[in-house]
Amino acid sequence: MRRGRQIACVCLLGIFLAALITSLDYSLTDALGPGPGFFPFWLSLIGAVLTAGILVQEAREPDPGPLEWPQGPAALQAAAVPVALAAAAALIEPLGYRPTMLIFIAGLLPVLGARSPVGIMLTALAGSFGVFHVFYYWLKVPLPLGTLGL
Repeated sequence: MRRGRQIACVCLLGIFLAALITSLDYSLTDALGPGPGFFPFWLSLIGAVLTAGILVQEAREPDPGPLEWPQGPAALQAAAVPVALAAAAALIEPLGYRPTMLIFIAGLLPVLGARSPVGIMLTALAGSFGVFHVFYYWLKVPLPLGTLGL
């Protein structure tokens, strides 16, 4: 298990360093403030530093032992997340962002342990219709509308 985490950290470190080097091809500033390379540079630098810190911490800790697979409710939660993500990825184009995210959030939250129906519904509404409104209308980021225009 330790070796897997170390390999994952090295892979992430490689991705962050490649992004850092690529970001240097772009200007960090322009006449109005941050340039096109500003955020990629700082995000990749922060990611590389944090990943290096995790790698050092992982190397210093004792080996926790063999990997234990989750049992009971934890196994259901572990299986539900990738299944829900795959379903959302398959449904987002035909249904559109808002209905897909509404179903995704409202279906996944109870599986992950949320118990308040009001909280689940408010989170699902905010995460589907609220996020869509912010990104589509305010930030002008195109999100899938689906065949029904939702």
